[in-house]
Amino acid sequence: MKFTRLAMGLALAGLSFGANATNGMFGHGYGMKAKGMGGAATASSDDAFGGANNPASMAFAGNRMDIGADVFMPIREANRVGSTGGGGFPAIDADSESESNVFLIPEFGYNRMINPNLALGVTVYGNGGMNTDYDPILGSAGVCGPATNFFCGQGRLGIDLMQLIIAPTAAYKLNASHSIGISPLLAYQRFKAEGLQGFTVGSTNGAAMTNNGYDDSFGYGVRIGYFGRITPTVTIGAAYSSKVNFDEFDDYKGLFAEQGDLDIPENYNVGIAWQATPQVKLAFDYQRINYSDVDSIGNPMSNFFPCFGGSLPNCFGGSVGPGFGWADTDVWKLGVEYKHNNQWTLRAGYSHTNSPIESSNTFGNPDFGEAAINILAPGVVEDHVTLGFTYTLASGNELTVSYMHAFTNEVSGADPFFGGLDTIKMHQNSIGIAYGMKM
Repeated sequence: MKFTRLAMGLALAGLSFGANATNGMFGHGYGMKAKGMGGAATASSDDAFGGANNPASMAFAGNRMDIGADVFMPIREANRVGSTGGGGFPAIDADSESESNVFLIPEFGYNRMINPNLALGVTVYGNGGMNTDYDPILGSAGVCGPATNFFCGQGRLGIDLMQLIIAPTAAYKLNASHSIGISPLLAYQRFKAEGLQGFTVGSTNGAAMTNNGYDDSFGYGVRIGYFGRITPTVTIGAAYSSKVNFDEFDDYKGLFAEQGDLDIPENYNVGIAWQATPQVKLAFDYQRINYSDVDSIGNPMSNFFPCFGGSLPNCFGGSVGPGFGWADTDVWKLGVEYKHNNQWTLRAGYSHTNSPIESSNTFGNPDFGEAAINILAPGVVEDHVTLGFTYTLASGNELTVSYMHAFTNEVSGADPFFGGLDTIKMHQNSIGIAYGMKM
C-alpha cells in the first residue's frame, strides 16, 4: 500500500502549506494536464484525477500514478472610502493588501486496472478560497483603540480555510465505449479567524467567533460520473458531486450560520472532447456550483440586520445568520491540446465564471454588505488563461507543467457598518509541475 501512504503524506503536506482556489472555493482545474487546458477535463482520461473531475474516466486511464504541486499566488486587496460611521461603529477608511500570498498545493492520483473492465484508484486534492491576512491600521483612534483593523477589531484581520479531499474511486466499463464511476469523498477541513472582536456583540456566541486558533472538522460526500466514446474522435462526460457535509466548527459556532456549519456545496459538470486531427484535441466543460445551498456561504449579509433588534437567529452563528452572500456560479472552460511529436504535447486554455460576490450600492438591496464581509474572502476573479506542456521521457513517463493567470476583478458595495464604499479585488498566478508514471 505504498501509494496509500504517499496519498496521506500529500494530504498532510497540503494541510501544512495551505490551499486556495480560483472559482470561489474551487480550483480552476484538478490535475496538471487539466490546469493547462483551462480546467477542461470531464471528457478526458489521460491522468488519474478522475476522483476530482469524473470518476468514470478512470476506466480508460490505464495503470498510472500522478504526483505534483502548484505554487499558487493570489493577490487580494481591499479598501474603504467615504466612511461616515453607523451601525454602532466609527468612521474607518482603510486601504490594505492581504499578506501570505504564496501557497504550495500538492496533488496526487493513482489508478490500477484490476481487470480489463474495472479500475480502482484514489485522487487527493485540495480546496480553499478563503484565506486573508491584513495588517492592523496603526494609529487609528476612537472606540476601536490604537491598532484597529477594517472591522474595528484588534490586531490582524483575516480567516484561513483549508480543505483536503481524499476520493477513492471505482470505475467500470459497461462496454468498450462507455463507463460509469463513483468516488466517495472523505474530507477534512480546518479554519481560523482573527480580528473580528468588533462583531462579537452581533453573535449568538461571541466567545466562539474569533481568535480561537485552528478548529477542524471531518465530512463526507460522493461524486458519480459517466464517460463515453461517441465516435472514434469524440468523447463526452458528466459528473455530479453531492454536498460534502461536515461536522460543525465548535470554536467558531458564533461566526458561521447554523452554529458553525460549513459545507462544500453541491456541484456538477459536463464536457465534450474532440480529437480534431491526430495532433489537435479540443475540450469544453461546463460546471455549476450551488453556493446558495450552504447557508454559511450563501446567506446574504442583509440577514444580519434584524439582529440589532435582538432576533438571535439572525445574528452571526444563528440558524438564519448571515453568510458571505455568495451566489451560484456557472463556469465555462475551453482547452486545446497540440501533440507536436512523440515527446512534446502543448496546451492552452481559457475559463470564465461569474463572480459569486455581486456589486451593490444601496441599502435594502439583497446583496447590501456583501463587499464588506467579503474583505475576508474576496473570491471575485472571473477570467483565467492557462498554458502547459507535457514532455514524455524515453521510459514513457511524463513531466507536465502548467501556468495560470487570473485577471484582476473588483467588486464594490455600500458598507452597512461603517458607511462609505468598500471595494475588494484580486488577481492570481500559479505555476505547477507534475510527474506521471505509467505502470
